[in-house]
Parts: sequence; structure tokens; C-alpha cells
Amino acid sequence: MPYHPPLIPRAKTRGRLAVGALVAALFGQLLAGTAAAAPEADRTPSAGRIAWKPCESAPGQGKFECATIKVPVDWKRPHGATVDLALARHLATDPARRIGSLLVNPGGPGGSGMDFALAAPDAFSPALLARFDIVGFDPRGVGRSTPVKCDGDRVTAQGALLYPDSARSLNALRAANRALGKSCRDLTGPLADHMDTGSVVRDMDAIRAGLGEKRISYYGVSYGTAIGQQYAERYPHRIRAMTLDSNMDHSLSDWAFQKTETDSVEASYGQFADWCARTPSCALHGRDARALFDSLHKRAETGELVLPGDPPRKVTPQDLQDVALSNMYDPAGWFDFAQALAELDATDPAAARSLRRFGEPTEFPFFPVMCQDYDFTVPSYRTLARYERELNRRAPVTRFSTLGWTVQTGCQDWPSEVSNPQRRLRVDGTPPILMTNSRFDPATPYSWGSNAARQIGREAVLLTYDGVGHGDYWLSPCARTAIDTYLTTLKTPSKGTHCPAVWPTAPSAQRQSPSGDLVNPLPDLVGTGAYRRTS
Repeated sequence: MPYHPPLIPRAKTRGRLAVGALVAALFGQLLAGTAAAAPEADRTPSAGRIAWKPCESAPGQGKFECATIKVPVDWKRPHGATVDLALARHLATDPARRIGSLLVNPGGPGGSGMDFALAAPDAFSPALLARFDIVGFDPRGVGRSTPVKCDGDRVTAQGALLYPDSARSLNALRAANRALGKSCRDLTGPLADHMDTGSVVRDMDAIRAGLGEKRISYYGVSYGTAIGQQYAERYPHRIRAMTLDSNMDHSLSDWAFQKTETDSVEASYGQFADWCARTPSCALHGRDARALFDSLHKRAETGELVLPGDPPRKVTPQDLQDVALSNMYDPAGWFDFAQALAELDATDPAAARSLRRFGEPTEFPFFPVMCQDYDFTVPSYRTLARYERELNRRAPVTRFSTLGWTVQTGCQDWPSEVSNPQRRLRVDGTPPILMTNSRFDPATPYSWGSNAARQIGREAVLLTYDGVGHGDYWLSPCARTAIDTYLTTLKTPSKGTHCPAVWPTAPSAQRQSPSGDLVNPLPDLVGTGAYRRTS
């Protein structure tokens, strides 16, 4: 049963439980190099204007064009081997009032920017669709841009070892990580060792040049904020406007990373529990949702939490933690999540129907990116065990963030160089940058956004969404209006602006955004294909 880092699965329909959720959700790394890049010190090689051709999106709405552009595999050798990047753009619906190109990235690492652009008619407001060509690209090693491929058996072996419980099992994980990374290199070639975000930023500037624009506008969410932050650092004068939604903080040590991730998941689940307590239609109304999760976790620890089936399926503690994490991404799924927890507690056979096998992996960009951008090396199992004890103390309900934990364990002894280790941002000379973060974001904690804004300094304007979730544009009408206004007029909200929380009021079969008639595209863009795990 091959393992894949899951990206935003959630509870599905009533009576179904998405067990085993998110190891690698919507975020990535920041900033290239071990030292700050000199702003605009390099010249991006130009391959000429991009040659666009008409293409269509699956929904069949809007006018689209697609293209490819060649960039160096290794930007230190600009005239060496190249890789083709795939692009798509939705043409502005009001050409007479067109502002320019709005480059977009949906996160990951592993999300398809090309599909993000193809989803533009459903995902973005009419105001943005009218004034901008929405341009998305699959980052190097992702989707249609020469995807990184790794050995499926090695992926499986690593997945079984991501939660070591002894020095011996940590050593086994280190060996599995080395073998997996080597297989990625063997099956993909040199590109597997050049997946860092610094290279992606250089790619994006080549796209800017190919578009023939001196300055670009940009919207990035989660991992997309990593790309945007570093682009602002390297190319401050090539930005017209930039919105960074659900921000990374690449200055964190391994312990600070673990601690903030865990604190955020615990606080987010607490918001869910409080919502259930005051919402009569929640399946757990009248029950203590915190105590229920604790009870389920203890049953899983002792092997007593079993779902019926042929054969029966034991639910692990990590399954439960995964499911809690994934369902904090968007409160729209909370009615189903509450029902799923209630049925799991009762061992309802209906819950077992969602436990389906996952298929053979081919594309696997997550760890090749993360392990080149983060140095999370731990000296021994004793360090990991100490981390786990302290995280359990900080988060007595959810215990720790499976996302944060597996990013660290999955990168132990990864064979590629850590070419983009953690450091503080150094941004100077950009126009105002609009940054947004929710107060209860399970993947990119609010502390990350506020700290990244402090690092950027006077150029940053941080807008706070006081609710739960990841991807404020689709969670908050207030945030969406502020983003649209800024991107079209360059007018930022006042510093210190807060948007009120939006709570679910009824179950919804679709991911309908509270921001008008938009549909949140993130689960489909970074939660499908080779990246989904549901067992």
C-alpha cells in the first residue's frame, strides 16, 4: 500500500470518515540561499516572449491560453540543461480595462498553478477576472512541469516509519529517507536536486520576462507565500502588487516550527469544540468534543479503536490526529466532521466505507522540495522523544501536529543538499505587500504571518481574519474584498485591520465559499492525484 503525503482531505459526505489526512499540506519553504540574495543583482535569461496557444478548461468557462517556457535546471548554470514549465492563463474579461498579469500559486508544495488558473472563473471574483490575465504555472518538478518521480516501494517504506518510537526505528527511517531520495534522483535526474524555492523564484521571474511585463501582480496562498516572500526579497522593483495569504515563516528553528504547528492545531480544534457546544445542529452538541477526541485517541493507543470490514481496520492515533488537522482547513466541513467523530465513537459500519486503498505513486515532489529548504536534523531519538513529550503537554487534546512532525522526520538524512535553510526575511524597496492570516490556521499559524510581517517591516500590511481555516480569500468576505480592492486599486486596508469570523450554519455538499458564489479550489488543486492518502 504505497504512501503519499496527503494534501487537504476532509470529511466527505454524512456518515463517512476521511481517516488519514494531511502530512504535507499547502505549505512550503521560503527564500533561497544561506545568505540574503542581493535584490535584482542577477539578470534573468530571456527566452523571448511566451508563445501562447488557445486551450480549454474542464468546466468550459472563460477564454484560456496555454504555453510552456524553458528554464535552467540549475540556475547556477544558466546555459546548461533545461526543464519545460507549463503555464495557463485566463484572459481578462474586460480587455479595455486590463491592468496586467496576476500570477497565482495555490500552495503545496505540489499544487498545480496551471490548474489554479484554469479554475479561475469559479475561484476568483468578477472584479479580478475583469482586470487581470490570471496566470498560473506548475512549478518545476510538479504536474505538467517534468514531475519528480520516486520509487513507490520506497515511498511506502518511508511512510511506515515516519513516527519512530525508538533509536532503532529512527535509524531505520533515516535509511528509508536516504533510499527514497536516491530513487527520486535516479528516476527524475538532476532536477530532483534543484527543487528549492529559490529556483522557483528565478523561474517565476523568467515567466515575468516572457510575459513582457516590467512589473507583475501576484497572489500566493500557503506555500505560494514562500515563493512570493522570496520574490519580493530578490526582485523588489519588479512587483506591482503582492498578496500573501496564509503565510510561512522561514526563520523558525525545528523546535519553534513544531511548537507553533502543534499550538495552532490544538487551538483550532478548540474552536471546533466550542462551535459544536453552541450549535444545536452539530452532531456532538451536548457532548464535550475535547473529551471525546481524548477518549478516541486513548482507544487508538491501546488498539481498541477498530473499524469493521474485511479485514477489520485499526485506527491509529496518527489517523485521528491527521483527521483533526485536515478538517480544520475549512469550517465548511465541520458538520460532516462532527458526524464522523460521533460514528467513529460508536464504531458505525458506515464509517468504514471511506477507508479505501490508495494507488501506486509516480509523482512525489513534496519531500524533494521541503528537504532542500529546511534543515530539521535532530541528533538522536532522545531529542525527538523530548519534543513529543513537550508537544503532548502543550496540546493535551490533539497531542501534536502530524504535519509539522512528518516534515521533520521525513527529511532526516535526505540525500539532497539543504540549499535554502531557514533564515530571516530581508525585504526592502517593494510597494506595500498585503499579508493575511487567520487567527486559527492549522497549517500556517497566525504567529507565522505576524512574524513574517515584522521581518518584512514597513512594506507589510497584515490583515487578520479572526476565524478558523487556511486560505482567507475563500473563508472571509471581508478578506476577499480587501484583497480584491488592493490588487485592483493598490489601496491597502489600514494596518491592524481585523475581519470577523465566519461560522458554518448548515451542512453543505459543496465547498461553497462564504465570499459570494465562489468555490474554494484548494482541496482539488493540492489534495488529489498522487498526493491523497485515505487509509
